[in-house]
Amino acid sequence: MVLIAAAVCSKSGKAVISRQFVEMSKSRIEGLLAAFPKLMTGGKQHTFVETESVRYVYQPLDALFMLLITTKASNILEDLETLRLFARVVPEYCRNMDEAEILENSFNLIFAFDEIVALGYRESVNLAQIRTFVEMDSHEEKVYNAVRETQMREAKNKMREKAKELQRQKLESNKRGGKPMSSMTGISGGYGGQGGFNSGPMVGESTPAEPPKPAYNPPVRKENKAMKLGGKSRDVDSFVDQLVSEGERVVTAPTSVNGGGVSKPRAPQISTEPVHVTVEEKIILSAGRDGGLQNMEVQGLMTLRVSDENFAKIKLNLENTTNKSIQLQTHPNIDKELFRSRSVIGLKNPAKPFPLNSGVGVLKWRFQTQDDSEIPLSINCWPSENGSGGCDVNIEFELENTDLELQDVVISIPIPHGVGAPNVSECEGDYTHDTRRGALLWQHPVIDAQNKSGSMEFSVPGNPDDFFPVTMSFTSSKPFSGIKILECLDTDSDAPVKYSSEISFIAEKYEIV
Repeated sequence: MVLIAAAVCSKSGKAVISRQFVEMSKSRIEGLLAAFPKLMTGGKQHTFVETESVRYVYQPLDALFMLLITTKASNILEDLETLRLFARVVPEYCRNMDEAEILENSFNLIFAFDEIVALGYRESVNLAQIRTFVEMDSHEEKVYNAVRETQMREAKNKMREKAKELQRQKLESNKRGGKPMSSMTGISGGYGGQGGFNSGPMVGESTPAEPPKPAYNPPVRKENKAMKLGGKSRDVDSFVDQLVSEGERVVTAPTSVNGGGVSKPRAPQISTEPVHVTVEEKIILSAGRDGGLQNMEVQGLMTLRVSDENFAKIKLNLENTTNKSIQLQTHPNIDKELFRSRSVIGLKNPAKPFPLNSGVGVLKWRFQTQDDSEIPLSINCWPSENGSGGCDVNIEFELENTDLELQDVVISIPIPHGVGAPNVSECEGDYTHDTRRGALLWQHPVIDAQNKSGSMEFSVPGNPDDFFPVTMSFTSSKPFSGIKILECLDTDSDAPVKYSSEISFIAEKYEIV
């Protein structure tokens, strides 16, 4: 079929929103929509009308029409099936079928229309897939934002406590005689304008010995600076926000006074050695809702970075603790025979050093399977109709690979738009209802061998297909492949070389469809 346009229009032919899938002018589509009401005849139950050039396929939406304009050569059965999908998409984003509500959600509707039809031809998608594509959900972003907000709250609380501590120190100083010092500060300022306390005798003879006291009184200057740092919460918050925006975790550190000024605390730096090895793995997994693994792929990359030329001639001894049939591939400059026989990463030419200050990918691997036993964490989502227009949803997970330790786990279950918050009757872990994206987020800080299973039960209006696909995101500092570094040695002397390593295992796509 060739679909020319899809529109939501009034009974008079006025377009509320319209999406053209072939190139045509504005006047042309307005003319086609204006002609539609004149072709309709009362008393007939047809859902389509035709002209010499186009066919109108329509369905009432309260006071409006969902209208498709197609060519006369298109298949009418396919047209009606496509129309039903369009008619289901509109109430998905609009609670009321009126012009104001449709205009308010026009962008989401246009995006959804584009997922159904591309270049005039119907795409093979269902309502759940359209919802997922339009939302463009990013679990990594949500986890990052949640961690960042927590760090900001902790940092602000610590800075407020520090400000209160400085305030208490000021009060104690005043009790020990801080008030006379404060009064003398004003006198000192006056003398400073005349050249400091050296000009004291010129002012008068009644107070010849008082001016020198405030001129070298560091506690007063320290208190003034302390009040400037902690006296205003806005200054504290802006200071904390600046550190957090740089990606650092703020830790309260003592300040030093140099010449009456307060030095700024330095943000902590990640400690790395001159030889730093990074292992990055990601998993792409798709499993069926009725069980069975459709596809699973794990991709990994080992990167070596040398920042000191004294340690540029090195080799890495590796260990592969798994018996999985992982496909390993070394960099062309790495000695393949040495790696194959002894699992050692070294250059073909031992006299040649690794490049400095540059991340070099020395080894990459890939593991692909459809074996159900290889699933690291299984998710079972079981929605069932409860007879009152809704569903009771039971969902559970179990860590199948107990060697893994997953952090910041978020399992996302789609929730139909416009049905309100789900009624959660049982939940192991935390959950939040993201109304904007229409999802129930089931969160777990850590899933490991000691905390390897969990379940949740909730009720919400909808049908069983609305709760798929279920997606999951996580991070882990333990690799799926089991590949790890045993030691780093100097190529010439075989002496141990100190090194640092960083391991990251994430879920790029993990869904139950």
